[in-house]
Amino acid sequence: MEFLSTFDIITTTLIQLWPTWLALIILVAASFAFQNQLGLYGRLFDSGVGIVGVLIVAFWIFTAIFANIIAPFDPLEQIVVMKNKLPGAIEPGSGEAFLFGGDKLARDVFSRVVYGSQIVLIIAPAATIFALMVGISLGLPAGYYGGKTDTVLSFLANLVLAFPVILLFYLLVTPGITETPIPYAMAGLFFLFPIVFFVALFYSRYKKRTEVLWIQLAITLILGGWIYAGLVFNADPLGIISIDPNELNIFVAVVFATSPAVFRIVRGLVMDIKTRDYIAAAQTRGETPWYIMLWEILPNARGPLIVDACLRIGYTTILLGTLGYFGLGMAPESPDWGTAIKEGSRLLRLYVHPALFPAAALMSFVLGLNLLADSLREESLKD
Repeated sequence: MEFLSTFDIITTTLIQLWPTWLALIILVAASFAFQNQLGLYGRLFDSGVGIVGVLIVAFWIFTAIFANIIAPFDPLEQIVVMKNKLPGAIEPGSGEAFLFGGDKLARDVFSRVVYGSQIVLIIAPAATIFALMVGISLGLPAGYYGGKTDTVLSFLANLVLAFPVILLFYLLVTPGITETPIPYAMAGLFFLFPIVFFVALFYSRYKKRTEVLWIQLAITLILGGWIYAGLVFNADPLGIISIDPNELNIFVAVVFATSPAVFRIVRGLVMDIKTRDYIAAAQTRGETPWYIMLWEILPNARGPLIVDACLRIGYTTILLGTLGYFGLGMAPESPDWGTAIKEGSRLLRLYVHPALFPAAALMSFVLGLNLLADSLREESLKD
C-alpha cells in the first residue's frame, strides 16, 4: 500500500481545508475593515491574544459548517483494508488518502475529526446559551428582590452545586435515568426559560406600545413554540428541528449542572449594580422592576457574562469529551471527539494517531475559547 510523505500529508490537509481558509480570510478582512463599527468584537483585533482566539474558534466553526465539502469520506464509512493504517495511507479503490490514518474500525480519522466538530459546536454553545437563559432568568430576581426569593433560589442552586460536576453529569446520562421520562420533563422545563425571558424582555419595554409589542410577542411565541415542539416532543411539523435522544440527555445534563453557577454570577452582579445611581434614577422615574432588571442592569453586566459564556463553552466541551471517553451520552459510532479519543486509546500502545488527532482538535478549540475569554475580559474592563 502506498503512503504520502509527511510534507504531502500537511500540504494535502491544508488544501482539503480550503473552504475554511477562504472563510477565515473573508472574516478577517471584514473585521479589520469595519473594526470601529463592530463594538466589543472589533476591539478584539487590537490585541494578539484576541486575534489568535478569534482565528482558532472561527477555524473550527467554519470547519463544522463546511464539513461536507472538507471531509473526503463519510465518518461512518468502513474500508476494511484501511484498518489501523498510518497517516497518509492511500485507499486503493478511490485513490484518496486517509490523511490522519484509519481507526480500528477502518474509518477515516480526518473525516471523523471534521464531522466531530459539528457535534461539539452544536451541543456545547447551544447548551451554554440555554444555561445562561436559566441562570439569568432566576439570578435577576434573586439579586434584585433579595429576601425570601433570594433565599429559596439560592438554596436550590447551592443544592445542585453541592454535587461534584462530573459525578452529576455521570448520573444524569446513565441508562437508568435516560430510559425514564426525567430527561424529557427536565427539557420541557428548561426550554421554557428562553421563551419566558424574551416575553418578559419585550413586555417590560413595549407594554405601552401595543402595536410593536404584539408583533414581537407573536414572533417570540411562534418561533419559541416551534423550537420547543421540535426539541422536547420531536414534533416539528416541518421536520427541520429535532434532537437525538442521546444528545437531548447530554443537553439537559449540561443545562442542569451549569445553570446554578450562572445564577450565582448573575445574582452577584445584580446585587452590585442595583446600588448604582442610574438604577435609583430609573426607580425614581417609576420604571417597573423587570424593566430595570432587563434593560438597566443586564446590559451593564454583559461584559462578565460574555467572558463567562466563552469559558463555560470550553468547560462544556471538555465535559462532553469526558462523557464520550467514558462511553456515556453519545452513540458508540458517533464521530464526536470524546468518543474518538476513547476508541483510539484502546490501542494506544500500538497506534497513536486515532486518539492523537481528536485530542489535538479538542485541545485547540478549548485553547481558542480561553484566549478569546481572556481578551474579552481585558476589553470589558475598559468599558
